[in-house]
Amino acid sequence: MTQLPTLKCLALYLLSALAGEVSALLYDVIAVRHYCLEMRLWTEQPLPHAENMAKGNSEKQQKAGTQKRKPDADGGGGGGQKKKKGDGPAEQGEAGRKRLDAPSVGYFRRVGERLDEGFPDDEEKEMFVENVLMEVKGQAGRVATDRTGSITLQRLLPLCSPDRVGEVMAEVGGASGSEFKAVCCDRCGGHVVESALRQMSRWTETPQEEEEEEGPGVLEGQVLCLGQVVRENIAEFIGHAHGSHVVRTLLHVLTGCLGPARSETRPGVKDRSVSPQMTDFEIPTSFWYEMGKLTETLMENINLSITDAVASAVFQTMLTVSHRKRPKLCKKLLKRTVEYLMTRSAAPGVSPLLVFLKDQASSHLLETVIQLSHISLLRDVYKNHLKGSLVSLALHPIANFPIQRLTAAAAKYKLFPRLFDELIQGVEAILAAGHMGVIVQLAESCAESGQKQDEMIKSLLNAFHCAEPSSRQVCCLPLFMSLLTYEVYYHSDTAGGDAQTEIPLTSICYHGSRLVQALAKFKERSLLLSSLRTLTPADLLTLASHPAGSHVLQALITTSSDKGRGKILRRLEGQYGQMACSRLGSRVLEAVWSSASVSQRQSIAQELVQSESQLRSDQFARHVWAKFALSHFMHRRAHWQEIQTGESKKRKLFNDILN
Repeated sequence: MTQLPTLKCLALYLLSALAGEVSALLYDVIAVRHYCLEMRLWTEQPLPHAENMAKGNSEKQQKAGTQKRKPDADGGGGGGQKKKKGDGPAEQGEAGRKRLDAPSVGYFRRVGERLDEGFPDDEEKEMFVENVLMEVKGQAGRVATDRTGSITLQRLLPLCSPDRVGEVMAEVGGASGSEFKAVCCDRCGGHVVESALRQMSRWTETPQEEEEEEGPGVLEGQVLCLGQVVRENIAEFIGHAHGSHVVRTLLHVLTGCLGPARSETRPGVKDRSVSPQMTDFEIPTSFWYEMGKLTETLMENINLSITDAVASAVFQTMLTVSHRKRPKLCKKLLKRTVEYLMTRSAAPGVSPLLVFLKDQASSHLLETVIQLSHISLLRDVYKNHLKGSLVSLALHPIANFPIQRLTAAAAKYKLFPRLFDELIQGVEAILAAGHMGVIVQLAESCAESGQKQDEMIKSLLNAFHCAEPSSRQVCCLPLFMSLLTYEVYYHSDTAGGDAQTEIPLTSICYHGSRLVQALAKFKERSLLLSSLRTLTPADLLTLASHPAGSHVLQALITTSSDKGRGKILRRLEGQYGQMACSRLGSRVLEAVWSSASVSQRQSIAQELVQSESQLRSDQFARHVWAKFALSHFMHRRAHWQEIQTGESKKRKLFNDILN
């Protein structure tokens, strides 16, 4: 008798394979439900249906109500009572919320497995999604706050119509949105609400005629309802680790732009200068008014963003999306933010901004303010608060990051020369403090603005102790790339003497690479190119195969004139084969090829075809062989040269148009 459920399920699956009139997906759903039904009969456990889950919860609550619990030392319950089976994380969630029982968790796990398998057509997929949502109906809040249920719902919502998403969101939020706060501040439920909000980008899929007759769409109404709940409980939301993410997603949706979902971001990528890609979409008119109300409520609680890093992130999102979609609103928000910070108390004669720039939480907010500010606000901040303090701020372990943002923001304005003249006085001290980002950003701003480039080079030569005697200047490239002074790099204690130019490159670093890449964009690059030409072919190969050095070599070669590039390539002769077989060197070689003249390409190809068997068998070089059309070069050289000449003319014409 114990094998009866299994036999019945097997019979159902066999029928699904033989009967062509009923779809396989429908039989899958029937089989799962029948299996759960049989399991309930044999084990007397509830089904993952709404009515059964509710019934199970009420019975457990009645039992729990009859048990007396000893108080904890802090007045809480349950401190002296042993944990009973069923009171663990699977049953008891955050803030006392009930979790799904084991059969329900198993059901949603099987749903996830079915989604992984895929569907033969859209009709079966829609039928499956609708059937699962019917099982969720009545218990969407509990499903959303369970780990397995949350993951399943996040995967199902993008497959639903916007109206269906709105219905799920309405159930999650409860009557008048009373449950939104508890679900949004749950570590699992918050992700579900975010996923539902993101589906607003598809709201135009709903026919316009239906919208005009029925008023706001279901999903639109739920977004507005959530906005009201957030405004009424703003302090709790923006200060909560999970609720704050919901507010940030809400801000994106209300302005009509979406970045990548949290689950799509790559862990370990911490480049502060790279902004996430955003997608714009059309929004209902009601969202414009709701965004205004929400920003006003946030500004009334701006004091929270000064002391709390979590709340600060919400304000940064508000400013960023406003700058992208509502620049006039952003301008007002930035002005009010700075005005508020200026009114805070500080020591007599000390600007409050100097204090906030050195604080871990508020400095991030000020970075965003500086990045998005218009010229009048930047000028006011520098003139009235930061003038004369830039070097000391650049030496501070926290404040140096806002100074980098200020230097970058000022590059396109006349304000930059004044910032440069002040910062350049402390270059050596900043380098000694290890705040290389300030120096790199200063060089990048010089390249962008086209100003103060000669002064920047001279200051760096002095800072690395290779300005005098002049014979040392030709050694500047290895020093800049390694961020080491002349004496340290060459192990020299004497003040004079010629440099030994054939010391191998051993200490190229990330910031040194970025510094030289910025200097390669200067109008005058002769000193860097002269230093590069002093390196041995072995050093150039080391440079091409180094994670940081390869970017330097590529920048210097591709930005040179044909004559200057030819001089560098002549020193690389004999190394092309090894470069092609290197993961990084092959990329440098491809970049060089793209900028090389026809005669230079012919010289490279002539050397590479001599190692045909090696290149064809190497995992990196075989791509070089194909991209350079070297087989064509070997057998039909005249035709190959004709094609290369045509490409060269197109590239030159394209560059002329850009310039």
